[in-house]
Amino acid sequence: MNKIYYNSWCSLVASIMVIYFLVKIIVIRLWWRPRMIEQHFSKQGIRGPSYHFFIGNAKEIGSLMFKASSMPFPPFSHNILPRVLSFYHHWKKIYGATFVVWFGSTVRLTVADPELIREILCSKSELYEKIQAHPLIKQVEGEGLLSLNGDKWAHHRKIITPTFHMDNLKLLIPAVSSSVMEKLENWLPELSTSAEVEIEVSKWYQALTEKIVTRTTFGSSNKEGTAIFKLQAQQTALASQAFHKVFIPGYRFLPTKRNMKSWKLDKKIKKSLVGVIESRRANWKDEMLENGPRDLLGLMIQASIKEEKQSYYSPASSPITVHDIVEECKSFFFAGEQTTSNLLTWTTILLAMHPEWQVMARDEVLEVCGSRDPPTKDNVSKLKMLGMILNETLRLYPPVVATIRRAKIDLELGSCKVPRGTELLIPILAVHHDRAIWGNDANEFNPGRFLNGVARAANHPVAFMPFSVGVRTCIGQNLATLQAKLTLAIILQKFTFRLSPQYQHAPTVLMLLYPQYGAPIIFQHLAQSGIPHNQESLEIPTMCIY
Repeated sequence: MNKIYYNSWCSLVASIMVIYFLVKIIVIRLWWRPRMIEQHFSKQGIRGPSYHFFIGNAKEIGSLMFKASSMPFPPFSHNILPRVLSFYHHWKKIYGATFVVWFGSTVRLTVADPELIREILCSKSELYEKIQAHPLIKQVEGEGLLSLNGDKWAHHRKIITPTFHMDNLKLLIPAVSSSVMEKLENWLPELSTSAEVEIEVSKWYQALTEKIVTRTTFGSSNKEGTAIFKLQAQQTALASQAFHKVFIPGYRFLPTKRNMKSWKLDKKIKKSLVGVIESRRANWKDEMLENGPRDLLGLMIQASIKEEKQSYYSPASSPITVHDIVEECKSFFFAGEQTTSNLLTWTTILLAMHPEWQVMARDEVLEVCGSRDPPTKDNVSKLKMLGMILNETLRLYPPVVATIRRAKIDLELGSCKVPRGTELLIPILAVHHDRAIWGNDANEFNPGRFLNGVARAANHPVAFMPFSVGVRTCIGQNLATLQAKLTLAIILQKFTFRLSPQYQHAPTVLMLLYPQYGAPIIFQHLAQSGIPHNQESLEIPTMCIY
């Protein structure tokens, strides 16, 4: 009897504890705390759309996004903020540039003032941390530099940085040039029977950038790396498909056909990467005799071997493991391939939309590089016009439209008191299109604004941040811009191009900013185009300069 009584008592206590924790979560986290946060910001004059139990502002955000994406978009307009960040554009008109918005029970404070952004990302960056990416994104981008924080991030960054030194990247120029030339030769059969060829450049650029990213990541192991990254590309495609569907909490754990295929791919990718790492380690002495590694994989293996030898005397606080190396390779492929192909796609679209700038860019390339030989490492730095065009593309169509940081402690941001745990949403796209910062032509394509450099293009030095700013500036930005310059220079040497009648201008976000209906572009051999090119004068029209 006592035993039965005891068991009943234990069951009752357990039930009470479960109920207590459920009530605590529901009442405190999902109701009381959001109300207190709303009051906290309201007292400071900062408001926003009202919090709704559990879902926050998800319903309104979804409605605004659906409405914006379903409406026809002007074919040559660069005023993309109302379409791409519709919720920010809508609520900014009501509450001002700084307001609170709720993603579920998580509050986010929007910050679009460049001076405050500099404080978050630069001068007081140690007070903020990156948040964990969406599970679907994390699955493809890995747990590398993109998501790490603290000492482990700093340790990895230090090891990987030499891969992206400009002296090292310039060694890749012949490989990049040969890859572009090889891909362009695939057009020859079609051009032999027709004066022009239509190419869906977003897919074409993805295939091209995969080659150079593979070489930068794997070096001497690039053949094995190519096979691995093909699997990773399949994984990215699956994640993109999932983003198109309504988000259901916990859905990614269900054994659906897509999920099972994704799990199988993930397992195969990791197994293949581990195999390449072990093979490189087994032949490490031979590799070190050839002046050491220059690729990302080699540098990380070198660091892990060095730490293993030193661990007996001085253990590393966050030693490099095989898992770390695998995740960094995944991260670099996702970020390197997607960002560079994205930049090339939008730049090509913009040059097709604005043929006067295409002519000026081509004139510069022909003057600096000639019409036959591919650009050399000495040519690249002289392509100023092309650099300005790339910067203007990154301003109007940044690959990442917003970034988020989380306050690690209670702090003051400007005159605002921000509680610990508050997420700060920096709408990069909105800052890049702000007329108060860039002038009345902020929504126009005007590379001339970068004539005197990035620092003088706007009225604040932190107003331009396509690769972020501060200590977490994208480590691969030099590789992305170098590859984009080389690729476009070679294309401009040989072709003139225009938008296909099939092109629909519909920028949208799916992990990165991309053209929703693809980017079909019509290319024609320069010799057959009949377009005159002035190689003596590269003056930028005065009217184009802000």
